[in-house]
Amino acid sequence: MNNILRRGRLNKDDPNVLSYLSSMDTDRHIFTADLLVDTAHVIMLAETGTISRDECTHILKGLETIKGGGYDKLDTSYEDIHISIEAKLIEIVGEETGGRMHSARSRNDEVTTCIRLVLRNELLTLLHKLITLRKNMLEIAVENKETLMPGFTHLQHAQPTTLGHHLLAHHDALARDCQRVLGAYIRTNKSPLGSAAFASTGFEIDRERTRELLGFHGLVENSMDAVSTRDFVVESISVFANIMTNLSRLAEEMILWSCEEFGLVELDDSYASTSSIMPQKKNPDTAELMRAKTGTVDGCLMSVLAITKALPMSYNRDLQEVTTHLWRAAAITLGTVNIASGIISTMKINEDKLSLSANTGFSTATELADTIVRTTGLPFRTAHQIVGTMAQGNIHTLEELDRIGMKIIGKKLSDEGLDEELFKGALDIKENVNRRSTVGGPAPLEVSRMINDRNYLLVQEIDTLMEHVNNVQDGMKRLDDVKQSYL
Repeated sequence: MNNILRRGRLNKDDPNVLSYLSSMDTDRHIFTADLLVDTAHVIMLAETGTISRDECTHILKGLETIKGGGYDKLDTSYEDIHISIEAKLIEIVGEETGGRMHSARSRNDEVTTCIRLVLRNELLTLLHKLITLRKNMLEIAVENKETLMPGFTHLQHAQPTTLGHHLLAHHDALARDCQRVLGAYIRTNKSPLGSAAFASTGFEIDRERTRELLGFHGLVENSMDAVSTRDFVVESISVFANIMTNLSRLAEEMILWSCEEFGLVELDDSYASTSSIMPQKKNPDTAELMRAKTGTVDGCLMSVLAITKALPMSYNRDLQEVTTHLWRAAAITLGTVNIASGIISTMKINEDKLSLSANTGFSTATELADTIVRTTGLPFRTAHQIVGTMAQGNIHTLEELDRIGMKIIGKKLSDEGLDEELFKGALDIKENVNRRSTVGGPAPLEVSRMINDRNYLLVQEIDTLMEHVNNVQDGMKRLDDVKQSYL
């Protein structure tokens, strides 16, 4: 038996079983990461005297050859990429040297280190893309802080607002998503390497050294926890699912707003499709897929939760199934954020239709009730009844309001201080919006303040992102510099 993993304890190979056990297709994602982990581990073994400098040099040269050949040059008949790389290394430099690479290490700590390396880059990339999307939203919000539109509850016209205020709501949800991505990154960017199978190793290793060489900012200290936990995966996919949920809300609005019945926006041609039979159609297919792919990411999360539920300590092969869902969820989320950013930055806004829609559906009813309270001293619930009764008749005059007032409270509201000017002011759409200047409201001055605050925070977040990116790059450069000193 030539299989370096199975030739000792096991005496049989069944191709069907080996295929069932294999993770090689999924492992394509961690090919480069595995070589980085191998490099850091081998350098640490040389520095601690477990292998000689010459042996380290030969192994590193072999790993460079494997890197140059790429994933497709590996023997995919092995169970996973770790053994495939080790077998290729032994083929290149011989077992006397290549067989020493796996000293003081298990596939258990190796694979979770690889996953963390790749995932941290995915999280940083996602953070960058979310910041870009938010920046696009803020730019459009600035241009539309006075663009009137209807606000909706239950998809019914509720109160007037502005497009700038509406976009800020989406922005702020994504801002919280960015904080969740950052939190997931911090808990992902920790090194489990050196934990071996689960009980560490009797070799004199230096876990801090491999942590430093790989650019991690801490250790997953307990060796059993380090190899068996996938909570960082669960957390990351949870974050992906939350982002997708927020983006699906945006997608739903783009779908509704771009239809003939709404006509509030038009998607750019590059983000639309057409019909194979109906030549006039311009379909919001990208937004529809944003909406649908949310369900796919939710499915990935549910799968990982089900796989990791009730797994005993420490490592179990079940965990192999987790990574497929992780990479799929990450790829979908990254792609969806890209699409959302493009849709927002290129869509055509129908300001006239937005403003016209803001005037329909008696959306000023709340302000009229509030004005009655402020002017006449009536309880809000009574004013609510009066204006609600007025809404049934769809007649918006002070005379009608007085008639209803006489019926409900036995008084004309005009006799209680509500004059024509106050009445008309309460029904004015623009005045409605301007009056809502409390913190977080849609008044243009308040929207401007919020936009300025968020732009300031965005700059800080970009600085934080670049700090983490630079730390990772510094670690990779440090590893490369040390590697070159051996080559």
